[in-house]
Amino acid sequence: MLEQVPRRGSNTRERLLALAEEAVLAKGFAATSIEELIAAVGITKSGFFYHFKDKAELAKAMMQRYLERDRALLDDLFARADELNEDPLHGLLIALKLFAENMAMLEEAHPGCLAASFCYQDQLFNREIRDLNAQGMLEWRVRFRERFDLIARTHPPREAVDLDALADMLATVVEGGLVLGRALRDPSILPRQVLQFRAYVRLVFAGG
Repeated sequence: MLEQVPRRGSNTRERLLALAEEAVLAKGFAATSIEELIAAVGITKSGFFYHFKDKAELAKAMMQRYLERDRALLDDLFARADELNEDPLHGLLIALKLFAENMAMLEEAHPGCLAASFCYQDQLFNREIRDLNAQGMLEWRVRFRERFDLIARTHPPREAVDLDALADMLATVVEGGLVLGRALRDPSILPRQVLQFRAYVRLVFAGG
C-alpha cells in the first residue's frame, strides 16, 4: 500500500517536533528557544504558533509523539517475537534480543531519552505533561509485568521474585545504559546491558 504523503502543514509540525526533541536532548528544554526552532525550519513565528499556541503545548506534543513511538517500537518487537515462538519466556527473550540489536545499529551513543530529560526538569512542566511522562513509565511496568505473569505460569521462578520490580528493572537498565553510553561515548553499552538483563531473566525462570 502506498504511504500517504503528509500535508505541508503536518510535515512542518513534524519537523518542529523532531528538531525540538534533538535540541532538548542536547541541552535541555529551558535552553531550547522557539526562535532557534523557527530559524531551523525556515518559518515565521506566526507559523510556529499556527501549530503550537505556546512552548507548553510544544512540550505536550513532544511527549505524546515520544510515547506513540515508544509504544509502536515495543508493539513491533513483541509481535515479531511472538510470531517466532509461542512460549512467553522465549518470546520475551527474542524481543529483548531484537531490542538490543536495534540499539546496536546506532553508530553513535544514543542521544538520550526524552522521558528522562523531562523528568530531570519537571519543574518546567505542568501537571498534565508530568502525568503523561509518568503514564509512559507505568506502561512499561504494566506491559512487562503482564509478560512476566504469563511466563511465571509455565516457568515458575527459581526463587521468590518481585515481578513489578523485575518489570521496572528493564526501564532502569535502559535509562542507565543511555546515560553511561553517552558519558563514555560508547554505543555498545546500552545493547550489552539489555542482553545482560535478558540473561538475568533467563536465570530467574525455571526451564529458561
